[in-house]
Amino acid sequence: MTRFLLTLEYEGTAYSGWQRQLNGPSVQEEVERALRKVLGAHTGVTGASRTDAGVHALGQRAHFDAVTSIPAAKWPFVLNTLLPPDIRAVACHQVDPRLHARFDATEKTYEYRIFNRRQPSATRRHFTAFVPLPLDINAMRRALPPLLGRHDFRAFQAAGGSAKTTVRELRAARLCQQGAELVLTLSGTAFLYNMVRIIAGSLIAVGQGKLDSQVFARAIASGDRLDLGITAPACGLTLLQVRYEGLP
Repeated sequence: MTRFLLTLEYEGTAYSGWQRQLNGPSVQEEVERALRKVLGAHTGVTGASRTDAGVHALGQRAHFDAVTSIPAAKWPFVLNTLLPPDIRAVACHQVDPRLHARFDATEKTYEYRIFNRRQPSATRRHFTAFVPLPLDINAMRRALPPLLGRHDFRAFQAAGGSAKTTVRELRAARLCQQGAELVLTLSGTAFLYNMVRIIAGSLIAVGQGKLDSQVFARAIASGDRLDLGITAPACGLTLLQVRYEGLP
């Protein structure tokens, strides 16, 4: 039995999220269906991040076990002949059989994109959150530094989160402008349920003048979800990268 670690890219628009579920198609289900066609039996796939409905990925990671003669480097070619066009395997590595895609990840990076102009985009609507009114980018940037470091982020978790602890370490938080798009990039050891979207929604409120630049510092101190803004739409969120010790 060999353990393989896939790197997956997908557009999440048509899916109910990564995780297999009863109420709609999932990315996990599609990958497992492709593996079944190759291996002739059900093969479970464990993802590093349980991305929600409509969330995208450029660097989702997932492990699976198989008795097979197919080498790791060939798996992307094999799977991509069977996967739908909005899901692609982009890399695969043979790893230690003890490695767990979710629990052994050392850092995750997410990107949230805001489309900020008067009129919406025809081509970017599935990948950005549309905000038609001008945003104060400087105020938004001033709000970010208190997020950095190790904190109890319990105020940044949506209802339904199941994390045993709400302490997380955020290592990078930056906001840049690319034409009509504002790009928020966050890197950390792990993230709570809807944490990135809550940060993005609060940051938009700062840019609109509805919240001040001390919003994150205040929420960390209080632990109160009501100190933050709304949860931003899922379509603007992309999982960029999941890192592991000793792996590319």
